[in-house]
Amino acid sequence: MTRPERAARTWRKPPFIANPLLRYGLLMGLVAYLVWAFGSLPFNWERIGEGLPRAGRIFGGGFPPSFERYDLLLTGFKESLQIAVLATLLGVMLSVPFAVMAARNISPMPVYLLGRAVIIVSRSFHPVIVAILFVAAVGFGPLAGVLTLTLYSIGFVGKLLAEEIEEIDWGQVEAIRAAGGGFLVTLVYAVFPQVLPRQVGLSMYQLDSNLRASAVVGIVGAGGIGGTLMNAFGRYDYAFAFAILLVIIAVILVSEGVSGWVRKRIW
Repeated sequence: MTRPERAARTWRKPPFIANPLLRYGLLMGLVAYLVWAFGSLPFNWERIGEGLPRAGRIFGGGFPPSFERYDLLLTGFKESLQIAVLATLLGVMLSVPFAVMAARNISPMPVYLLGRAVIIVSRSFHPVIVAILFVAAVGFGPLAGVLTLTLYSIGFVGKLLAEEIEEIDWGQVEAIRAAGGGFLVTLVYAVFPQVLPRQVGLSMYQLDSNLRASAVVGIVGAGGIGGTLMNAFGRYDYAFAFAILLVIIAVILVSEGVSGWVRKRIW
């Protein structure tokens, strides 16, 4: 076989959009949109130029980080950890019934629509927006943070768990039903055992996410290390603020390691 014949027989992956006119038209439209978006947004380049030296002073003032007020740091971190753990436990427990309701293969249509509506509403807003609402409703403090992250956990875990339930092996469900098992028995012995490893993984991931989010919602008054971080920046105490950021990074790294170890033990 000659070289041209081998080249003609080489397989190439077909493009995602087969029509070249449509493919290149969409690409040109995307480029045109990017040019229009950057050209129409009100960027203040003079302000940006003035802010670069200011950013340099902030980073320069943050090194070396100061751990002198470690007692204040530990108090804020302990509160963030309590908020994250409580919200994860409550959110995961409450997400299970909503996930069952939102699984189309085991729930009737009215129940399915209700479960999906709850999950969609709980996922529609950023935790900071929800935290502002709860701070206005219940006041400043950790209660607003727990409520915010509980709602956030219901939306995330409930959605993914519902999708996992929809992909279970239906043979086990049919076997339990053929033996005369009711709906709860079917859930306990046919559905939940199949999704348990996934549920543990989702719970560990959600705990990681809540640890990060607890620092963010604390900035708007929902308790935790975020309030301490905001106060440090407000006092121009950049060394202490960077110490808080380093502690947050270290905690997330430890949490990632623990969650990875747990997932390996489960699977």
